Amino acid sequence: MQEDQSGAGSTLAGIRHEHFATLGSTNAEALAHARAGERGPLWISADRQIVGRGRRGSVWASPPGNLYATLLLTELCAPVLAPQLSFVAGLAVHDAVAWRAPLTAPLKLKWPNDLLLAGEKLAGLLIESESRPFAVAIGIGVNCLTHPDDTVYPATDLRSNDVAVTPLDLLSDLAGAMRHRLDQWQIGAGFASIRADWLSRAAGLGAPIKVRLPERQLDGIFEGIDESGQLLLATGTSTQTIAAGEVFALGQS
Repeated sequence: MQEDQSGAGSTLAGIRHEHFATLGSTNAEALAHARAGERGPLWISADRQIVGRGRRGSVWASPPGNLYATLLLTELCAPVLAPQLSFVAGLAVHDAVAWRAPLTAPLKLKWPNDLLLAGEKLAGLLIESESRPFAVAIGIGVNCLTHPDDTVYPATDLRSNDVAVTPLDLLSDLAGAMRHRLDQWQIGAGFASIRADWLSRAAGLGAPIKVRLPERQLDGIFEGIDESGQLLLATGTSTQTIAAGEVFALGQS
């Protein structure tokens, strides 16, 4: 059962769930819970966010009708393993959308944390953490009803692709998928399996891409990801390993 009252509680795949009408940010709320002593796991969702955000401080548009949710996990793993959760969560989002909304257009994962539908951004992830205790907030946004038109990377939504789904129905599927993928991950011991599944759904694998770094842009061939999840980019005579960046101009694999 899922409640739609502000702060009301329920469960999702056996995990407690708090839903709010409005929040500044589901990630911020989750980390505030952790600072107040919450040890999770805990799902937090909202009908809308006032200050939703994406990677590198970018704004995530958060009007009603889309999915905004965060899974809070505390003391789950060593901090060095936390970046792997981007791939775990990415697969869970891919699973949930594929289950709930059968689509004829291709559904692909873009490194490191976006879900693309027909080459356009449908969903994004933002993983944030704090120490003492080590807490991870896995923030997920899925465009169910609307999408922004003024983004650097083209965006889309499920309704524009003739799929009608409510955010809470999709979240129910996502919670089950996340539980399955976390079990598969085995706190890092199963990352090789996660990596293989992620690569089988990767956008642009084996094709030319552009990677924007804070100080420069790199062009090359997307060769895959290494054993820790870093991007492998073939540039001329060498292969560069990239820990963080923005991927653009994806080719078709």
